[in-house]
Amino acid sequence: MDRHAFAVETVPQLPQSDPIRDALGTVHATAGPEARIVSLVPSITELLFDLGLGPQVVGRTHFCVHPAERLAAVPSVGGTKKASLRKVAALKPTHAILNVEENTRDIADALAGVVPHLIVTFPQAPADNVALYRLIGGVFGREDAAETLVARFEAARAALTAAAAAWPARRVLYLIWRDPWMAAGPDTYIARFLALANLTTVPAASGERYPTIALEPPLLAEVDRVLLSSEPYEFGEPDLHDFRARFPAAPPAHLIDGQMTSWYGSRAIPALDYLRTFVNRLLP
Repeated sequence: MDRHAFAVETVPQLPQSDPIRDALGTVHATAGPEARIVSLVPSITELLFDLGLGPQVVGRTHFCVHPAERLAAVPSVGGTKKASLRKVAALKPTHAILNVEENTRDIADALAGVVPHLIVTFPQAPADNVALYRLIGGVFGREDAAETLVARFEAARAALTAAAAAWPARRVLYLIWRDPWMAAGPDTYIARFLALANLTTVPAASGERYPTIALEPPLLAEVDRVLLSSEPYEFGEPDLHDFRARFPAAPPAHLIDGQMTSWYGSRAIPALDYLRTFVNRLLP
């Protein structure tokens, strides 16, 4: 989870006033309708379609699953970390979209030799979705559609913020993997998303963004709830029952939709409503 395409500490902190400046500071010219896009970021593939750019998406990863029906006709170029350069080049893309956390440096360097324009993204908190909508909308001439998403996002965030004002603070252990057990640390999009609902991830301090942990009594005693995510490990009901059997003294555990908590882009809008409902129903 920590094999970044670009070292996180080297990603510049950029002003958000320029909507077509990406996470590395590269300023992109507006592309016309002839642009051909390969997306190596599942959540941004979905965003492209929601911005009305589906006809220009010529390639994707096999992890790009939304919108399923429309993606069926879009060729896969491999995985987010093992994309085929040969397959990408054959599609003759003008643009490739990458993410600091999801793609590798090797892929980025290789793509630079066959794709004229690389757009690098790195949303680190829910609020960064506003800049992301405007970046992608600005590059590909979908500014109006981007502003529609911005308005919907802000309305959903305001509704969550209003609800969270009545909720107590809680500490959660957000598990993303088993054998070994791994959790989302505080310096992640997931943690900042959960914080909107007054949920603080444990362990609070770690040298890794997704630390490997030991599920021992001292750690479990720190938390109010354990959340088992559907991504990247697909925790399901059998895992939930197994967890409860193995750790009978642990705090209450719940399954949580990992796409809703970790996907940025247009999915972040229904995700805000999902989190509000999740906390209301499962974390009284």
